[in-house]
Amino acid sequence: MLVPVIMAGGSGTRLWPLSREAYPKQFIPLFDNQSLFQQTLARLTHLPDCGMPIVVGNEQHRFLMAEQIRQSLIPSCSMILEPCFKGTAPAVALAAVHALAKYNQDVTLLVLAADHVMSDVKGFAASVNEAIFASLEGKLVTFGIRPTFAHTGFGYIQQGNALTKNSFELAKFVEKPDLKTAQKYLESQNYWWNSGMFLFSASQFLQELMLHDEKIFHFAKAAIENAVVDADFIRPDAAYFEACPTDSIDYAVMEKTMNGALVPLQTPWSDVGAFDALTELYPIDANGNVAQGDVTLQKSENCFVHSEQRLVAAVGVKDLIIVETADAVLVLDKHHAQDVKTVVNTLRDNARKEVTYHRRVSRPWGYFESIDEGDRFQVKRITVAVGQKLSLQRHHHRSEHWVVVKGTARVTRGEEIFLLSENQSTYIPIGVNHRLENVGKIPLEMIEVQSGAYLGEDDILRLEDQYGRLASFSEPVAEALIPISD
Repeated sequence: MLVPVIMAGGSGTRLWPLSREAYPKQFIPLFDNQSLFQQTLARLTHLPDCGMPIVVGNEQHRFLMAEQIRQSLIPSCSMILEPCFKGTAPAVALAAVHALAKYNQDVTLLVLAADHVMSDVKGFAASVNEAIFASLEGKLVTFGIRPTFAHTGFGYIQQGNALTKNSFELAKFVEKPDLKTAQKYLESQNYWWNSGMFLFSASQFLQELMLHDEKIFHFAKAAIENAVVDADFIRPDAAYFEACPTDSIDYAVMEKTMNGALVPLQTPWSDVGAFDALTELYPIDANGNVAQGDVTLQKSENCFVHSEQRLVAAVGVKDLIIVETADAVLVLDKHHAQDVKTVVNTLRDNARKEVTYHRRVSRPWGYFESIDEGDRFQVKRITVAVGQKLSLQRHHHRSEHWVVVKGTARVTRGEEIFLLSENQSTYIPIGVNHRLENVGKIPLEMIEVQSGAYLGEDDILRLEDQYGRLASFSEPVAEALIPISD
């Protein structure tokens, strides 16, 4: 049986400000109102004899993952939530141990990233089938991408002797080269970009891991064996996993194994690693520009301009990336596309909330969007999905005013339970238990005005929550940077 393993824990910092830590690039609807994660799930429907996918992701993104899986063509997934980041080798080890226990037999794992773009799904499926044949011969397969230019941002793989028409022995991995070395690799036609995708049997991967890095094997195995299952989520034991060494599959296994193989990926591919890669995936006008959103360009060439909230006009510019969101604007020379991460690091050092959150923040019940804030007040637009409800909660330092804009709300306020419809409002005093539910047939939209001496997130005391966000499974402390009504 083929079991896909989707690695969905990346932060996508080089696509800031579109990508944020709480809403990274794999979950953003970049193409056709689908996220890269959803496109990865859809790709699996073209594979035969495919078992339930395993998604390895971040605790902070668990409800994003769950909701996007619900909206996809895949009926369900196992979701493993990493307690902390430890690299791809421990993450895949978690999935391998879980898969062997779940199916009580050996299975073939197809390890995929959640943020790759592939335009030829038939070619993708053909490559996977070729890799399956190699794995039956005991090979651990990595997928290579034919280089189209001398890229210095990718690692490379050197092919060895041919195994079949479409597979090779794996000669060696090489680190990201300088431009001169990358040009030599390109001209030799003997090197491939490292896609970060793999296929191997679960048992053989674990055997190789035990041989080359037994600490990762033992700690990951113990973390899964002592995991807590919470609704649809599998939470590995934090103490065991935190003790696990940090390493990638490449370093921990693939560079050391004597059983490596290389299969060329038979589809156009992009890892959408930065804005220069994203530019290549959109329609380009006669002047080489890409314009997304409300954009006007005059006498400009080879620019990428993305607008989310406002009109963006550019005149007489060249080779620029301009990205506008509700709370940030990025202006960047295309030749420095890889340097966005330095901006993110600076913002993080200065504790700027724009690193982590958009003004619109997703929640399991829907989402909220910050509209305005000032001394002792803030205003938010809240949208609650049909049939969903916020936690039963109270605050010690703030009161809240709710105005229903659209839909029907059931409000719990102390001992009272009552309905509010469009243009009706209510007041939640400080210290009173309260809850908001959507009991209508359409999304509930409302305006919330918070007022008080302190509006921090640690002033929310959840008393009851259907999404498991109580006690040890509460929201990350980082969310205190933006007050959240849930």
